[in-house]
Amino acid sequence: MRHRTQVAIIGAGPAGMFLAHLLDAEGIDAVVIERRDRDYVEGRVRAGVLEQGTVALMRRLGLSARLEREGLVHGGTNIALDGEVFRIDMAALTGGATVTVYGQQEVMRDLFDAAEDCGVTIMWNAEHVALSGLDGDRPSVTWRQDGADHQLDCDFVVGCDGYHGISRAAIPAKVLRVFERVYPFGWLGVLADVPPADHELIYANHERGFALASMRSPTRSRYYIQCALDEDLSAWSDDRFWDELCVRLGAETAAKVTRGPSFEKAIAPLRSFVAEPMRWGRLFLAGDAAHIVPPTGAKGMNLAVSDVTMLGAALTEHYRERSDAGIDHYSARALSRVWKAERFSWWFTSVTHRFPTMDGFDRRIQMAELDYLRGSPAAQRTLAENYVGLPLEMA
Repeated sequence: MRHRTQVAIIGAGPAGMFLAHLLDAEGIDAVVIERRDRDYVEGRVRAGVLEQGTVALMRRLGLSARLEREGLVHGGTNIALDGEVFRIDMAALTGGATVTVYGQQEVMRDLFDAAEDCGVTIMWNAEHVALSGLDGDRPSVTWRQDGADHQLDCDFVVGCDGYHGISRAAIPAKVLRVFERVYPFGWLGVLADVPPADHELIYANHERGFALASMRSPTRSRYYIQCALDEDLSAWSDDRFWDELCVRLGAETAAKVTRGPSFEKAIAPLRSFVAEPMRWGRLFLAGDAAHIVPPTGAKGMNLAVSDVTMLGAALTEHYRERSDAGIDHYSARALSRVWKAERFSWWFTSVTHRFPTMDGFDRRIQMAELDYLRGSPAAQRTLAENYVGLPLEMA
């Protein structure tokens, strides 16, 4: 079965679905091809802190009704150094900018529900997806679905299929450059239906390791502790996790922690990764297909959104104004913002975690960095403007 569209989007995660809605709003035909079903994609537990730009885009696309009702707006964040907590007033430092806690699962639900309403085409359960003709002027995507073979002819292909997807692999090895930093620890995280310890996030640097007190709603908490990459998850009972978390958060915050049974417990590795370029021929990369950040800076989904915001504008310029200036500059512009987010995520990770190779000098430098942050409005402003999200104009 043969089909035709203007833009083929590989992957129905945040990057793919936001791009599909951006193109639909401009009357540009697009088809999303996804190898899993909706329940699987929507059910993946991921980040939950939305930058101001992501929130603004959801409002612009008419996707923010539930976000406005249920999202938790944060004007600040907290850092604990060996139990002593200090607050970064992000709103005051950035002229009123905030972040919103609203889980990626909820974002995906809003994107999928709206896609059904406006007729965005998603090909679910697509098997054996393959790309061809990317270096010419007639690219195409083939796949198998429900026992039938399909071919989609298009003008452009956008790879939004994540770190393990096929899109990045389609760029020749002699063209692609990869930059990577794998961190020597992971995050052991739990979800529990208990009230959060604080109305804002708390990032804790303790001599025993990093911890994070976060939330998904006023009644659901998300907590993390730094752990070894080869940690035995079965060795971590709920009681052991709560005990260790409270030690690292310090007595002040521990007194506000409500314990309860966890309904999800997992260990996630941390990685910084960037692939360059983000365009080759008629193929564009966006989101995790092109870059990964450690979760410390809450940049993963937000970076995907900034990618496709730039790319959506570039494709609109191509079809409306017959100008290729936007798509020709997409890779360089997107990477400029990506590397700023990588820098911030790397820095925030480096000052909040204990590294296995740290000696006494390293530890005291780390403590001095955080002590400087606590007392310097200029340092706090730098953290705040990165945390709430740099404007696209800085890309």
